Amino acid sequence: MRYKHFGNADVDVSELAVGTWAIGGDNYGPVDREASIEAIRRMIDNGVNLVDTAPCYGNGYSEKVVGEALAGGYRDKVLVSSKVGLVTSVNGYDRDSSFKNIMREVESSLYNLKTDHIDFYFVHWPDMNTPFAETMSALELLRKQGKIRFIGVSNFTIEMIKECQKYGKVDVQQPPFSMVDRQYVDLMKWGCERGIDSMTYGSMGAGILSGKYRATPDFPEGDTRLTFYDYFREPKFSKVQGLLKVMDAVAENHGVPVSQVALNWSCQKGYVGTSLVGVRSVAHADENCAAFEWELADDEIEQLDSELDRLGL
Repeated sequence: MRYKHFGNADVDVSELAVGTWAIGGDNYGPVDREASIEAIRRMIDNGVNLVDTAPCYGNGYSEKVVGEALAGGYRDKVLVSSKVGLVTSVNGYDRDSSFKNIMREVESSLYNLKTDHIDFYFVHWPDMNTPFAETMSALELLRKQGKIRFIGVSNFTIEMIKECQKYGKVDVQQPPFSMVDRQYVDLMKWGCERGIDSMTYGSMGAGILSGKYRATPDFPEGDTRLTFYDYFREPKFSKVQGLLKVMDAVAENHGVPVSQVALNWSCQKGYVGTSLVGVRSVAHADENCAAFEWELADDEIEQLDSELDRLGL
């Protein structure tokens, strides 16, 4: 496993992290609880030292699975990341980063995770009905109390982060980023220059960069891979298929799965701190971690970047 040093947080983090949105079972395909626990532990055994979750992933289910997976000494081996401010409601999700809600949610997350502190605590989405001063005061209080170690923001703009920094220290951020989603590169570079390192989500493009989907999949209505992402809809789906042909050639050259090409492409970017990747089985965990036993050559990265530009991805 390879590691990067996070500036503001001053910790070393594995370039691959466990993402647990899918194992929350929230419109992301079938999930096996025991297989998920085994997969998380295998990732840790392979050197991964960050597990990311959130209370809204299955209305607490994902956090509980993570808490169970980290029993038996595994908690001491990892940094735990969770989030606040996206509350399940009859409308789907409501944003609430108020002082009162943050204090309520952190206790629930600590209980679910079976831990006395959360290492990285993110505001999941900006809540424009709550002043950032109020949100940051709550987070800084939790830091002072020892319930969280580092403050993060997810899906925030540069301007929003600057406003937050007037009232406290932002340590990390969590934007979407992958070969099929490069819209926040400037944000990530800006953060990297200031020690606000990025944990990127959607790192495998909801699975499309694994090479598994060569024809339009028949996902059930409401599946997150269709509602949150656009990779499986035209015209992007056909563009991604063109990219996969180039990735196939690179993968064949190294004798590895296409997924490992996607992981290395992302993690070899200097402005990427770590890539959050979902995992559902031990075999999947081993395949993902094996990506860090080799690296893409500079000319291969240039070739892939050129193809992305040509395709307009």
